[in-house]
Amino acid sequence: MEKHFPANKSIIIAISGLLLLRFFSLALYPLMDTTEARYGEMARIMLETQNWVTPMFDYGVPFWGKPPMFTWLSALGYSVFGVNEFGARAPHLLVGAGILLLIYPFATFTFKSARSGLFACVILTSTAAFLIFSGSVMTDTALTFSITMAMVGFWMAWVTGEKKWGYLFFIGLAFGLLSKGPLAIVLVGISLFLWLSINRQWSLLWGRLPWITGTLLMLIIAIPWYVLAELRTPGFLDYFIVGEHIKRFLVSGWEGDLYGSAHTQPRGMIWLLGLIALMPWTPILMAQLGRIWRHSSIQNDEYSGVLSYLICWMLAPLLLFTMAGNILMSYVMPALPAAALLITYLQLKRPIRKVWYGIGAITPALLILVVIVLNTSTVDKLSDKQLAASWLNTPEHKQAQLYYVGEKSFSSQYYSRGIVESITGNVQAWAGKQLQPFFFIQPKTSQALSVISKTWQCVLKSENTKRQLFYCSK
Repeated sequence: MEKHFPANKSIIIAISGLLLLRFFSLALYPLMDTTEARYGEMARIMLETQNWVTPMFDYGVPFWGKPPMFTWLSALGYSVFGVNEFGARAPHLLVGAGILLLIYPFATFTFKSARSGLFACVILTSTAAFLIFSGSVMTDTALTFSITMAMVGFWMAWVTGEKKWGYLFFIGLAFGLLSKGPLAIVLVGISLFLWLSINRQWSLLWGRLPWITGTLLMLIIAIPWYVLAELRTPGFLDYFIVGEHIKRFLVSGWEGDLYGSAHTQPRGMIWLLGLIALMPWTPILMAQLGRIWRHSSIQNDEYSGVLSYLICWMLAPLLLFTMAGNILMSYVMPALPAAALLITYLQLKRPIRKVWYGIGAITPALLILVVIVLNTSTVDKLSDKQLAASWLNTPEHKQAQLYYVGEKSFSSQYYSRGIVESITGNVQAWAGKQLQPFFFIQPKTSQALSVISKTWQCVLKSENTKRQLFYCSK
């Protein structure tokens, strides 16, 4: 059935081209509010303070919202490439490439074809959400890597009986605990529960994996950090386990979030986000599933249950977040490797015409367009990099503190290297207490300038579409 796949050389060129394009795009646009700039700043503080246990939301303010894997990645990137956009993003893209190295042996072994492994990799790489998210400073790439490792390890251990794959399953769970917490175990658990129930394989479960030594290995890898985190900042476990893993997903607009606003969405929106995240391959997958269903071959799984395994793996994030009130499109990312493998499987069963593979070209075109747009004034709404750069380029910045009217943006904190401070409360009273010249950033709609100008002479130094930078002296 390899004749239904492109040639190996074509696939390798496509994968390499996509990864190189994403690699060179990493430094071409700023870290943006809120996610990238926030996580990038936490990694910068981690490297500066050498506190590798507790990510810090700000100096002296612990971040209890996520485990430290994403922070470790960017902090290590900074140590190699410097504190910049490339250093922040490159390790996450490397982890994304690692996901390809996991699904390749899965497909090659299961479908008995090296070309099917390459085909699964090019489908995943050319999925727009995967390629973009893999080069972003966020938690979901590390989570997806962890879940993919666990799911690949389980399947290979189940089919081959080799313990090394069973240990890979438990290592994946451990990495999941360090990348996004118990959510990783829940997602893997949903997938396996559905698959074992559908195929009535519960009686074989105990003998297929090294449960005792594997669980011990998982705990040895993951639990020390949880213990240290609670000892360093008591209260972490209560907030992280109860707040982040129960209230965040069941309470729409959860107000207990200490670090940002909740992303309130209608219930069930995750399914629409899933269809969008899989683009441009969504219509292909839908067409393939329809062909399988119409020909009643969905029951004839010649690969020992892999069809239902991939479907359960793909659906787990969608099912988990169906009733969630706070979601992002990146929450779908753990389903994308399974979707790529499923498309590969279905191409073997009921192939579509090769001409449709051309839609994969949409992804590099989209990436180029996004980078171009982010190098226009559009990015001013998403990042304060330009204002911070203007402040750094003024001769007065070494003697004059930078302030931000209202809560400072994460990007202003990152690009000022943590120097910017917030002006909250009565601006007039604050201005009257200042003794030294200073800079301040205000939204264009703010009245702060008119108040501060009563006691200070302020000069506009720079502005973007939303905010202005002023220098004030007597």
